[in-house]
Amino acid sequence: MIEVNCSPDIDLERTKGIMTEIAHDTMGGWLWLPRKYDMGELVRLKEAAKKIQAESEYLVCIGIGGSYLGHRAIIEALRPKSETKIIYAGNSLSRRELERALEKVGDHDFSVNVISKSGTTLEPALAFREFKAKLIEKYGEEEARSRIYATTDAKKGALHDEAVASGYTRFVVPDNIGGRYSVLTAVGMLPMAVAGVDIDKLLEGAAEAVEEEVGSAVKYAWMRYEIGQKGYDTEVFASFEPATMYFNEWLKQLFGESEGKNGQGIFPASVIYSTDLHSLGQFMQDGRRNLFETIIDYPTDETNAKVVQAVRIAHTDGGIPVLDIKPESYDEKGFGALIYFFELACAISAKLFGVNPFDQPGVEAYKEELKKLI
Repeated sequence: MIEVNCSPDIDLERTKGIMTEIAHDTMGGWLWLPRKYDMGELVRLKEAAKKIQAESEYLVCIGIGGSYLGHRAIIEALRPKSETKIIYAGNSLSRRELERALEKVGDHDFSVNVISKSGTTLEPALAFREFKAKLIEKYGEEEARSRIYATTDAKKGALHDEAVASGYTRFVVPDNIGGRYSVLTAVGMLPMAVAGVDIDKLLEGAAEAVEEEVGSAVKYAWMRYEIGQKGYDTEVFASFEPATMYFNEWLKQLFGESEGKNGQGIFPASVIYSTDLHSLGQFMQDGRRNLFETIIDYPTDETNAKVVQAVRIAHTDGGIPVLDIKPESYDEKGFGALIYFFELACAISAKLFGVNPFDQPGVEAYKEELKKLI
């Protein structure tokens, strides 16, 4: 069980209404996913992962936002053992970063997992073009096609059409699950399996959370809402494990894209302690009191536990509301439960603020302006 140290005033009728709305939303497919996973697809994912591991030293994962943050978060946190290493590309428009990724692959054997629902998002589209050309140059067109794995729309889109025409191995980005909620779909499962993550255990943890963590997620969502109504407009996710930096990045996308609409929501930020205590710690202790802190207190060693305790006391005494979230374990099951917990809490919280948790009109606006410019 995930422990949450708060006791908000919960409106049960409103909560029931919100849960009903989420369950019936056309983008609410993640809600029951861990309990209703397509076992046939899971088998295909594992088979593809074994093939990639057998023939490639690197898997280049091409995607941006929800197409890469979630699975990178788990891979970086757990650091599983696999002979095949993951390289990330297509998450910026920096030519330097793209060239670094190409140089890292070098002459090594590699495969590509391009992850994009439409296939037209600029950052991954440009990176895919470069890596596809490198595959063809190294292996020829036929073998290059066998080394490309496309995770995309089931029926339409530029990447879907190319994948069908070229015979790439295809996996589906479900229509009823948005990018930031897609960690447990093929979007995240294939890269994690290749990296050596036990995806069965990950699903097991998430499936147990469907039954066990609803109450905790409701408490956390209502507490955030209460704090937000008191004028605290920034939430700082604090972790004491450096390897969870990308989990914090996923949380920032999850809450930022889900809540930040119509002038509403709480701005998500993050820190890694104790490192950031020696930089941002001063502001946290004595700066503006418009923020609150959510400590993700992973199981840790005795020294780190003392630091957690000291920070909790000091920041509370300094006038910062501090919430505690304690995962049961630091492994696949623990992170599976944590993923589901935060997805549910975020969706409820967005509904409390009166916004749609599952769209991102601001991101679409930026894309449209970029298209005009280039």
